[in-house]
Amino acid sequence: MSTITEPALPPPAQLQFDDNRLLPQLYGEHDQHLARIEAQLGVSMVTRGNRVAISGPAEAVETARATLVRLYDRLKRGLDIDRQEVDLAVRLARDVALAEEGSSLFGPVSGEDLALRTRRRLVSPRSPMQAAYVRAMRSYDLVFALGPAGTGKTYLAVAMAVALMIKGSVDRLVLSRPAVEAGERLGFLPGDLKEKVDPYLRPLYDALYEMLPTDQVINRLESGEIEVAPLAFMRGRTLSNCFIILDEAQNTTPVQMKMFLTRLGENSRMVVTGDLTQVDLPQGARSGLTDAVETLGSVEGIAVIHFTEADVVRHPLVTRMVRAYDRRGSAERGAGNGEGAS
Repeated sequence: MSTITEPALPPPAQLQFDDNRLLPQLYGEHDQHLARIEAQLGVSMVTRGNRVAISGPAEAVETARATLVRLYDRLKRGLDIDRQEVDLAVRLARDVALAEEGSSLFGPVSGEDLALRTRRRLVSPRSPMQAAYVRAMRSYDLVFALGPAGTGKTYLAVAMAVALMIKGSVDRLVLSRPAVEAGERLGFLPGDLKEKVDPYLRPLYDALYEMLPTDQVINRLESGEIEVAPLAFMRGRTLSNCFIILDEAQNTTPVQMKMFLTRLGENSRMVVTGDLTQVDLPQGARSGLTDAVETLGSVEGIAVIHFTEADVVRHPLVTRMVRAYDRRGSAERGAGNGEGAS
């Protein structure tokens, strides 16, 4: 009678860190960060001083090793670690191949200074795609960022804008959004024009207040160094020495989009963000964002960054919800195609 034996596990992988001061943050209180990695990857970790022994299946051990190296590198750069950062590091370590695909924009999240320094915080990319986005904003005058909510499209764009303004690379920030969406009409809302428009621009204000002290935001808004305005206010202008952001661009028409893009002036950079699955234009209307990416995607000097649900950096539940909606949308499109073919 033959016997079946389980394959022997490889010997534990040994990892050694050179700065003992960072280890309490790396391991977490009561080693909770290590326990979180163990639970997600099915490995076992034993610490002795500045050494960690990782046991388990070879692929999981390598992923755990890469996770710890990524987190340690983050601590060395003066950045904090929390549960969300641990989860992100695990996910990124599982998807290392993404950093090696595509154009030269893709590279490791660490290993170069991709952090954006604002007055209130140091903002750094949390995924290879976010790192590619930061590189694109540094290298190209016009960047399109497409993808679902929670991927950092607007947040990183505002961080880049504030960082460049603080350095003196640009004189002004111009942040804009379409003011009509989700079936609303401004005329039906109470108040004067500013009171009607401000709720649509609130996410841009929120991002600014995370990057700059409140008094600086107020003073710069009053002086005109920062302008937050609906898309309609851009017509007829030439924006020079500016960092310009158009948010929620999926809700523009092709005519509006062309008008906005042609506002780009000397020594200016422009970032256009949007989610093509959340178009609130009237049924049958073509999104200006779709039209622009199809028309300009291959034009020299323009970068297009495509985020997916894998890049969502909000609550883990957001990632699961985005995937669920995507699955239902795919199923409905498949059913529609089947009906049309019968």
